[in-house]
Amino acid sequence: MDIRNLKVAILPLSIEWGNKEKNFETVADAVATVESDTDLVVLPELFTTAFLPDKDMMGDVAEPLSGQTLQFVRELAKRYNVAMAGSFLAGVGGLYYNRGFFVEPSGEETIYDKKHLFSLSQEYRIMAGGASRPPVVRFRGWNISLIVCYDLRFPVWCRNNRLAYDAMLVPANWPIARKYAWEHLLMGRAIENQAYYIGADRSGSDDYGQYDGMSVIVDYEGRPVGETRGNFIYAILDRSKIDASRQRFTAWRDADEFNIL
Repeated sequence: MDIRNLKVAILPLSIEWGNKEKNFETVADAVATVESDTDLVVLPELFTTAFLPDKDMMGDVAEPLSGQTLQFVRELAKRYNVAMAGSFLAGVGGLYYNRGFFVEPSGEETIYDKKHLFSLSQEYRIMAGGASRPPVVRFRGWNISLIVCYDLRFPVWCRNNRLAYDAMLVPANWPIARKYAWEHLLMGRAIENQAYYIGADRSGSDDYGQYDGMSVIVDYEGRPVGETRGNFIYAILDRSKIDASRQRFTAWRDADEFNIL
C-alpha cells in the first residue's frame, strides 16, 4: 500500500481587486519561495481578480480554459513540480462561473464550477452555478476533492461517501465577520467526513470585509495542523495516521448515502 505523506501549502494571498497582472506577479514571487518538498499549493478563491460585482466588469476579465490564468498555473506547476489549486473567473457561452481548478505538474487539469452561489451578494444573480459534483483527483497516492467557499456550508454536498476522498480543498474569500462559522464548519466537515480539510482563504480586505488570519488546515479529527513559514501555511498530511484512524473508528461505514445530480 502507498503510504506516502503529502505536503500542502496554502498561500493566503492579499488579492489586488481586478488586477490580474499584479496578482500573477505576487503569486509567482511567492511560489518561487515554496519549500522544495511541497506537493500541493492552494490559492484562494478568485485569486486573479477577487469578486467583481457586475457583468460588464466580468466580461472584461473572464477566461476560457485556454486562457491566461490556467496557462500561468500550468507553468508554475511544471516549474516547481507541485500541483496548484484555487479558483478563477471563467466565461463560457455568455455565462460566468467561479471555476475551481486542480492542475498537476504534468499539465493534467481538473475543474469544478462552484455549485452554491452566495445569495447574500450579487454572485447569486450574475454568475451561473455548476452542474457537477465535486471531483476527486488521484495525486501522489491521495484522493483529493475540491469545493469553493460557500459550498462548505452544505454537508450533503461535501459528503464523503465510502471515503471517496482523503483531503478536501476549500479556496475561499471568507471574511472575518463569519470567522466562527468558517472555523467550525471546516472542523465539522473534517470530523464527519474523516478527511483533511484545507481552508485556503484570502488575506487583506475589500468592500466586503477583512480576511486576514483565516486560512487553516485541519486533520480528520478536526484539529488544526498547519504551521506558518514565510509566505505559506504548511502541513504534512499523514497517510498512515489517517488510515489508522479510519480503521479504528469506522463511522464512515454507517453514513447515509445520497444521490445528488
